[in-house]
Amino acid sequence: MAKLYFRYGAMNSGKSTGLLQTAFNYEERGQRVLLAKPGVDTKGDSRIVSRLGMSRDVDFLIPPTADIRELFARQAAGDDPDALVQHVDAPPVACLLVDEAQFLTPEQVDDLFRIAILDNVPVLAYGIRSDFRTHAFPGSRRLLEIAHSLEELKTICRCGRKAVFNTRRIGTRIIFDGDQVAIDGDEVWYESLCGACYLEASNGRLGS
Repeated sequence: MAKLYFRYGAMNSGKSTGLLQTAFNYEERGQRVLLAKPGVDTKGDSRIVSRLGMSRDVDFLIPPTADIRELFARQAAGDDPDALVQHVDAPPVACLLVDEAQFLTPEQVDDLFRIAILDNVPVLAYGIRSDFRTHAFPGSRRLLEIAHSLEELKTICRCGRKAVFNTRRIGTRIIFDGDQVAIDGDEVWYESLCGACYLEASNGRLGS
C-alpha cells in the first residue's frame, strides 16, 4: 500500500530542492512522476523554483477549490487537453510530488490521502509547518494529522542554532501582522529563525 508523506521545514530548508531531486531519482530509473503545486503560489508561475537555482515546470496547478484526485486522474491518464505538460501514451505514475503543500485546503489534503490509499500511488508533499505568526497553515495541520510519514527538513538560524520559525520582512522591517499568505518576491521576503532569535525579534511575542 502506498503512503502519504509530509516533508516540512522552515524557509530555506531545501524543500523544493529535495522535491526536484526526488523527481530526478525516479526518472533516472525510468519511472514517471507528476509534479504539482497550488496555484496561489505565484512564485515562478507554473514552475517549481529552488533557491539553489534549479527549476522545473509542474504538470498541473491546483486551484483553491479543486478536487486534486480528479486532477491527478486526468493527468495520470494523459488525456487532459489543458495539461501544462502533455504525456502521450503515458505510463503509470510512480509518484505524485506536491510543492508548497501548506497552501492546500484540508479537503485537498484528504484527496492526497485517497490517491495514496485508493490509487496506490505514493504522494510526497513538501511544505512549511507554520506561518510568520507561528500559526499552522490549514493544509500543514491536516498533513500532520493524517500523513503516514512525517520528516522534518532542517536549516539553521543566523545564530547557528536550528531554525524553526519564519519571520516576514518588508525591506529590513519585520512584520508580525497581516494576511497568512504573502508570496516572497521583490518587497516581501522571509528569514528562518530559531526560537530564541524569533522571541528577541518579536519582543517575546508568539502569534497574534
